[in-house]
Amino acid sequence: MNLPAFPGDAAATLTLPGPAGALELIVEAAESAPRPIVAIVCHPLPTEGGTMHNKVVTMTARALRESGAATVRFNFRGVGGSEGEFDQGEGEGDDLRAVAAWVRATRPDAQLWLAGFSFGAYVSLRMADELQPKLLISIAPPAGRWDFDRIAPPSGYPWLVIQGEADEIVDPQAVYAWIDGLRQPPELVRMPDTGHFFHRRLIDLRGAIKNGVRPHLPPELPGASAPAPN
Repeated sequence: MNLPAFPGDAAATLTLPGPAGALELIVEAAESAPRPIVAIVCHPLPTEGGTMHNKVVTMTARALRESGAATVRFNFRGVGGSEGEFDQGEGEGDDLRAVAAWVRATRPDAQLWLAGFSFGAYVSLRMADELQPKLLISIAPPAGRWDFDRIAPPSGYPWLVIQGEADEIVDPQAVYAWIDGLRQPPELVRMPDTGHFFHRRLIDLRGAIKNGVRPHLPPELPGASAPAPN
């Protein structure tokens, strides 16, 4: 399978060769003030219904596009049109590596950003030390549910963590305790009265992401204009 080109202004669903077979991707252009950023957003646990169409994932991608980034969502192996089988985070890290390599090959002048929700936060955290993104966003990172002992804490680039304080799946106190033990803690946004899936708080999540990344945005692309609204 040949590597597809990175799409232009139109949203596109692509198939990328991955380590366990084809990977299904959705690529969408920046919605305003395009900047040299491609942000990859990783979805929650496949065995509990997580896909790239999850509402937290799509809202995260929307917030990033509104901040000037192009976004890539993809299904981990065994989900949707992606081939292979669930691999406890190990193979999913390989999937992310393949997507990041494609982004860097087709958009070499763009910054690579990583974002992940729940299990997707775990996978992107595991791979961050290798991939060295320019910015990392971890939403409800599942400390206490997955092995965080082998994760090299991000350093040398901005890292934003957003955690709902009424999360019924990821224990907020486990997340805070993990962060408190780090030498270089992230910027932490605690969202009160907010559960794991940010029900009725998705707009607040959008705002937290946009506010968190704003200080780290590179200059707008010269001569670029945002795509016309649909």
